[in-house]
Amino acid sequence: MSLSLHQRPHQKPPAAGDSLPVPSSSAAPSRPLPLLTLPYLFSLLALLLFAALLLPWGPARPSSAPASPWGAYTLQEAAAFAAAAGNGTVLLAAVSGPYLPFLSNWLISVRRAGRADQVLVIAEDYETLERINAAWPGHAVLVPPAPDAQAAHKFGSQGFFNFTSRRPRHLLQILELGYNVMYNDVDMVWLADPFPYLVGDHDVYFMDDMTPVKPLDHSHELPPPGKKGRTYICSCMIFLRPTEGAKLLLRKWIEELKEQPWSKQRKSNDQPAFNWALNKTAGQVDVYLLPQSAFPTGGLYFKNKTWVKETKGKHVIIHNNYITGFEKKIKRFRDHGLWLVDEHSHESPLGRI
Repeated sequence: MSLSLHQRPHQKPPAAGDSLPVPSSSAAPSRPLPLLTLPYLFSLLALLLFAALLLPWGPARPSSAPASPWGAYTLQEAAAFAAAAGNGTVLLAAVSGPYLPFLSNWLISVRRAGRADQVLVIAEDYETLERINAAWPGHAVLVPPAPDAQAAHKFGSQGFFNFTSRRPRHLLQILELGYNVMYNDVDMVWLADPFPYLVGDHDVYFMDDMTPVKPLDHSHELPPPGKKGRTYICSCMIFLRPTEGAKLLLRKWIEELKEQPWSKQRKSNDQPAFNWALNKTAGQVDVYLLPQSAFPTGGLYFKNKTWVKETKGKHVIIHNNYITGFEKKIKRFRDHGLWLVDEHSHESPLGRI
């Protein structure tokens, strides 16, 4: 008799004398469990090997710190690299991504003065670190932790305070390594080399941020305090030697920043704390006020045409301050022929940004 595909053959019942098999808990099942088959075991092993290759061992790297040869680049290495080109002097700037066009503009003017090789840029985010070092290897370093790059560019914001308040720590670290250091904000343009103006052997050199015109032969001492009980020196341009006096000033600056944190009521930046530090260490630090005719504040250079004409040929560094907003700063630079990246981007070590 033929069987259909869906019929099971009839089993012959056991005879009366036959004994039925007794089930045993220790007996192996008649069919192997599917999970223990060789194909399944091989598949599981392959999956584990694949996962081991894809997943990193050890703690996960922060998303803000992408894998890069520059991620492990230290300030000590970077400062040594820059100082080697500058006879022991580092030229320091600090930027986050939004400031890259200003950095490039500043670099063109610095390069024209023959000082670009000694520049070290503190990149305040990993993307900026990568972009600078891709075009100009070794000239940028990130000192962790990186602040919020997008919050750091609005003047008066907490992000801007956090960004600028890191400055004295960077400077102190470089002094501790035994190097001279000049710091510049990147909304500056060099018209000449400032180093010949660093006369004498003082601890710290800086420029006044006040707009009233001084005599050409004005004093180079720390000016007297203003209405707020402190001086109005600009923290935008500072030169320091690795002396105990300079280190004392920087430590005091750091202390003052801790005592005067940012708040919604007092939207501060690092400059008031710098001036309190100058005033409170007066007599302990050998300071030198640079000539106003060579290092004018933006409130004087861009607003007093008569003074600019009278001091023509004396200007060394121009600071585009007393104005806020990227577009406004760029327009003012353009209006005065100082936005160099429009026609001279090929002179920047970073190329066109």
